[in-house]
Amino acid sequence: MSLFGKIPAADEAVDRTRPLADRMRPRTLGEFMGQEHLLGESKPLRLQIERDDPGSIIFWGPPGVGKTTLARIIARVTKSEFIQYSAVLAGIKEIKQVMADAEKARTYGTHTILFIDEIHRFNKAQQDAFLPYVESGAIRLIGATTENPSFEIIGALLSRCRVYVLYPLSEEQIVALLHRALEDRERGLGEKNITAEDSALAKIAAYASGDARSGYNALDVATQIAGDGGVITDAVAQDALQKRILLYDKSGEEHYNLISALHKSVRNSDPDAALYWLGRMLHAGEDPLYIARRVVRMAVEDIGLADPNAMALTIAARDVVDFLGQPEGDLALAEAVVYLSIAPKSNALYTAYGAVGRDVETTAAEPVPLHIRNAVTKLMKQVGYGEGYQYAHNLAEKVADMDCLPDKLRGRRYYHPTQEGVEKRIAERLAEIKKRRSRAKKQDSEEQ
Repeated sequence: MSLFGKIPAADEAVDRTRPLADRMRPRTLGEFMGQEHLLGESKPLRLQIERDDPGSIIFWGPPGVGKTTLARIIARVTKSEFIQYSAVLAGIKEIKQVMADAEKARTYGTHTILFIDEIHRFNKAQQDAFLPYVESGAIRLIGATTENPSFEIIGALLSRCRVYVLYPLSEEQIVALLHRALEDRERGLGEKNITAEDSALAKIAAYASGDARSGYNALDVATQIAGDGGVITDAVAQDALQKRILLYDKSGEEHYNLISALHKSVRNSDPDAALYWLGRMLHAGEDPLYIARRVVRMAVEDIGLADPNAMALTIAARDVVDFLGQPEGDLALAEAVVYLSIAPKSNALYTAYGAVGRDVETTAAEPVPLHIRNAVTKLMKQVGYGEGYQYAHNLAEKVADMDCLPDKLRGRRYYHPTQEGVEKRIAERLAEIKKRRSRAKKQDSEEQ
């Protein structure tokens, strides 16, 4: 019996007992939805696939965005044997055997793709075992992970792989996938002749939160409730989702309206309104972690350095939600939104970073000034790296008369602190630094 798994051909009969999400898995790049930043015309992953580039790959992204599907498509396009393992279930002994067999198969011209789901779950020693086979080209490794590869995958293996970041699908993309499943008579639900209200599919898509698999699963339940020839209405969708997204149908835009109301209540320093909108969202079944992420953003965007403790408190609330769940996490979120509401407000840092982003777009090629470059070799010193650098700790004013921005941006000021909270003290400190720099400049000119 062969150890190699086969990818079903596009014209093979579909096993109707498989879950809808598996049956609807795209078989070609043309069917694949999302990830245009990687798969659009002339984009990096598409070029790698079309050119049959043998390099190994790590797909990093949340569940249900197409990591496994892309691995299967690559295997089909490149006519490779495809072996899929889950790092949760597979032992390194079995995988070593497969890699040894793949090395033998290579001598007969057979290419093998080894797909490891949740590759971050392998420890260092297990990951080390892949290296000789990846380096020799015996296998083409494709790993999938929901965790940051920089922290979870050993450097030696990571350096031999290209890392592609996959993003959650948009609600519009998930709605399109749901329509496709309802219409597809071969793999989907087309034979049931079920129709769906746009608002019902939008509700399922909102619930899916960028996860296509979750959307398909909810649709499958909804079709069972509606029955053959039936209609998936808002009520059917809500029943299928077990009322977890009450009042979050896209047609009413309540999902966005309520988070907007919460954010703007916080920004307007209205704790009572903030608590009300928070309660509305939680009672409607909104994901508390989604709210926690938005609350952290409020701390960064609307309070910033006016109260640096705001970010720490919101991160702590996020951790409580993640660690304890509900209902304790709800109280942590309530504490956070009240704190943010009464905290001093400033968008100075948010505005400053936006201005930086615009300048970076137009000055990305500007060289780092020589005097603040690090001269780590003799040649660098000879060409002027570090020449003229002034070590602030050695100066009386602790501030040097030295420009640290590129020449084109000399004198540019991005951050303008307000007079709110801690930023008032920051503004005073910046004024003092400016005076010290002026005195340092005067002293330099006198010494010259």
